[in-house]
Amino acid sequence: MKEDQKNILIFALIAAFALFAWTPIMNYFFPPANPPVTKVENGKSVPLPAGPGTAPTANAPKANRDRAIVLQETRRVLIETPRLKGSINLQGARFDDLELKDYAETVKKDSPPIRLLSPEGAAGSYFAQFNWSRVQGDQRVLLAPANLVWQASAPKLTPATPVTLTAVNGSQRYTIELSVDANYMFTVKQSIANLGSGPIEAAPYAQIVRSEKSTDLDQFAANVGPMVVSGGSAAYLNYGDIEKAPAKFETRGGWAGFTDHYWLTSVIPAQGSDVTLTQLQTPNKAFLADYTLKPRIVEAGTQMTYTSHFFAGAKEVKVLDAYEKNLGIVQFDRAIDWGWFGLIEEPIFWYLDLLFHTVGNFGVAIILLTFTIRLLLFPIAQRQFASMANMRAIQPKMKALQERYKDDKQKQQTEIMKLYKEEKVNPLAGCLPLLLQIPIMFALYKVLLLTIEMRHQPFALWIHDLSAPDPATIINLFGYLQFTPPSFLAIGVIPVLLGISMYFQIRLNPAPMDEMQKQIFQIMPWMLMFVMAPFAVGLQIYWITSNIITILQQTWLYSKHPALKEPVKKDVPAK
Repeated sequence: MKEDQKNILIFALIAAFALFAWTPIMNYFFPPANPPVTKVENGKSVPLPAGPGTAPTANAPKANRDRAIVLQETRRVLIETPRLKGSINLQGARFDDLELKDYAETVKKDSPPIRLLSPEGAAGSYFAQFNWSRVQGDQRVLLAPANLVWQASAPKLTPATPVTLTAVNGSQRYTIELSVDANYMFTVKQSIANLGSGPIEAAPYAQIVRSEKSTDLDQFAANVGPMVVSGGSAAYLNYGDIEKAPAKFETRGGWAGFTDHYWLTSVIPAQGSDVTLTQLQTPNKAFLADYTLKPRIVEAGTQMTYTSHFFAGAKEVKVLDAYEKNLGIVQFDRAIDWGWFGLIEEPIFWYLDLLFHTVGNFGVAIILLTFTIRLLLFPIAQRQFASMANMRAIQPKMKALQERYKDDKQKQQTEIMKLYKEEKVNPLAGCLPLLLQIPIMFALYKVLLLTIEMRHQPFALWIHDLSAPDPATIINLFGYLQFTPPSFLAIGVIPVLLGISMYFQIRLNPAPMDEMQKQIFQIMPWMLMFVMAPFAVGLQIYWITSNIITILQQTWLYSKHPALKEPVKKDVPAK
């Protein structure tokens, strides 16, 4: 009786841990999915308005003016590419107006595009600027005034029509030759000509200024904030770090910028240059990422030219990889924080993306991915079931040994290990498929969380975003009851299907002999239903499909290993 009470107490402690401690732990290491893009009202999917984390919006100083008015106050060169729309401010030669044509703020048909850059003085002030600098005492001074007005060679910058900006300030003439590709990369070829009678000191300089922090959530699994690639490795900073002190990096080959969940801006010096990359907070509380080179002497009547790049756009895996390969930008693919499991995550992404372009639906692609993985693991599963059969066959002998040596734990363990050796049984063999599934599950979780290719991807019926939780909550009868359930009760249809599939999978297995294990296995499917509810629907579809395959696989393998279904013989004497 005392043993039963002990088991019940242990089980109660495990259940309490699962209910109260598991969620905050999981939320730290495995943050919930992206915010839902729809909700279900009266049984119908309704698009939600853009919320925090959708785009870097409205983070400017308090005295903001209407963006449209600010844009009209200065002369501009239009930007028009297949994927970008915006303008360059000729006062200061600033990239301060940019929208991403291919990405909308919400899933509504009339949703506005993502706005990435905005001019100073408007909400969401966020811009890039290229200049020259020199050292004056302990300070670095910009040579071209920030409000210098430039002249443009053409009214519009397109992939087919480059634009040259020119300006004169005192004895220096400045030139910026701009070109843009069909994606998100600008090439900036800047020159300074010394028109004076004596030498001058100058160094190429570029900066990105962001008025406030990103509204996206900076989390353990998905970095958001200042970023620097230096010395061949990526440094994921946070805004709190650079509020305390500037971060400086001396490197050859690298870049600096700001990363949101899905978007990136970065200034990229020539990769063969020795540069200083800096992340800091300015006196007016804005955030600044820049690069600068050591000053060089420009003799009278000569000029210096420097070519660099500016990226402003979506963190698309193939696009980032292409820039790293074709332009030689060091670690540009690290703009996506793949983390420790990158070696697994990236192949899963590439295969999932291939399946998507083949079948045209990411949900179906996830199902096909699951079949592929389970097919690869099938030989291991066969060995697992054989091991389970052998373990079940020796269970009575183990029970007898445990009873015989219950007062001598060391002797008990020695005899059990001897039994394993005699019967040629490996107790860990049955865990191998599960252990292999863990990194795969985590990799798929990161792919769904990080990659913009999964953003707003529908599956079927009410599922309009596989990277977000299931919006069809049951407790309010799919929106027919006018209240929003608390998060821990916001269980959708897909999590319930996950729990049901897990229940039947466990039920198909022979019941364990230990009563506490039986109780744990009985409650586990329904606990997992609550634990998994905040996660991406795509991850839940993977798990449901995996459970269904396991059920079919078990049914077939039980026919090959009938010992698993035989009743356990209880009275077997120990040797």
